[in-house]
Amino acid sequence: MAKRNNLIILILTIGVFGIINTEMGVIGILPLIADHFQVSVSKAGWFVSLFALAVAISGPTMPLLFSGINRKTAMLLVLGVFVLGNIVSIFASNFTIALIARVIPAFFHPIYCSMAFTLAATSVSKEEAPKAVSKVIMGVSAGMVLGVPVTTFIANSTSLEMAMSFFAIVNAIVFIATLLFVPSMPVTERLSYGAQLIVLKKSITWLSIAAVIFINSAIFGVYSYLAEYLEIITNMSWKTISLMLVIYGAANIIGNIVAGKLLTKNAVKSAASFPFALGAVYIVLFSLGQFTVPMAFIILVWGILAGIGTNIAQYWITSAAPEAPDFANGLFLTSTNLGTTIGTAVGGLFISGIGTQYVVLGGLLSLILSSVCILLRNYIYSPAKQLSR
Repeated sequence: MAKRNNLIILILTIGVFGIINTEMGVIGILPLIADHFQVSVSKAGWFVSLFALAVAISGPTMPLLFSGINRKTAMLLVLGVFVLGNIVSIFASNFTIALIARVIPAFFHPIYCSMAFTLAATSVSKEEAPKAVSKVIMGVSAGMVLGVPVTTFIANSTSLEMAMSFFAIVNAIVFIATLLFVPSMPVTERLSYGAQLIVLKKSITWLSIAAVIFINSAIFGVYSYLAEYLEIITNMSWKTISLMLVIYGAANIIGNIVAGKLLTKNAVKSAASFPFALGAVYIVLFSLGQFTVPMAFIILVWGILAGIGTNIAQYWITSAAPEAPDFANGLFLTSTNLGTTIGTAVGGLFISGIGTQYVVLGGLLSLILSSVCILLRNYIYSPAKQLSR
């Protein structure tokens, strides 16, 4: 049983990597996409922005609609849609067709990811659930921060079509592995839509959503401009910047491993401490960001904390609505995408208003707001408060 569960978790991790890599991997090849379809780079950016928008819209709704369907069937459907969309993107000669081929799978993205988190958590004991989920979130981290340099390398070494083929191959491998090794998983106790939507009536759910939005805003509002920061403030070469991005990605994966242990030991304390830990890193970043050696160490610690933060965000929402796990994971995906959008916008405002170095201030502002939401939830819903009611 343990070996089977480990295999399923591995397949889920690679599956999540393939889906997130499809979303984020194009970031490094947007200029090539623009040249290939003869459009501007900003228009090519729709490959990223419209994908993220589709995920944010479908995050709470699609997992809800598919909550009564056999989970293996649902995951195969999603993977099949991604493989088909990737194949169309490879051979499309028209920008609009290629864009549609990317956006349609994006609407199915939350189904697979929310089910992957739920399955990982339910495949082990309640106490070990955070560790199991952290392994799957490793696939998210790998897709977000390692997928970009890998895809960029493939595109620059071979062609744009080969880079796009990488997305299709990974998703196809997971489709076959799911078909062969994942058992049928019918939903034995289907929750009604109303029973799942009722979690939105609880203030703890909204406090958790707000906290997650601000956590992701704090992380990606600064990380999105890391390359620019390293070029302008630290004066690094692009070769060194690429190395720093890889270090950040590797550290992010380490953070997932650490997070599993922290959340298993004391989840509430870990969540409450996170904004202060990342805030300290940002203050050091602001003070020493112009120095290369300290910056490399900062990026290492920052990457580890970012990995921890993603796990805390997932736990924070699902623990607020344990009675509707798939729906809660959908809310998590929507919240993180909204946080990324808001954080990137705020960071851009700070850069355009007062300079690149001050993008850190946007991150600190988001951390303050996330800390308020976390501490407020801990205060209102502490065991002592609940017993006194």
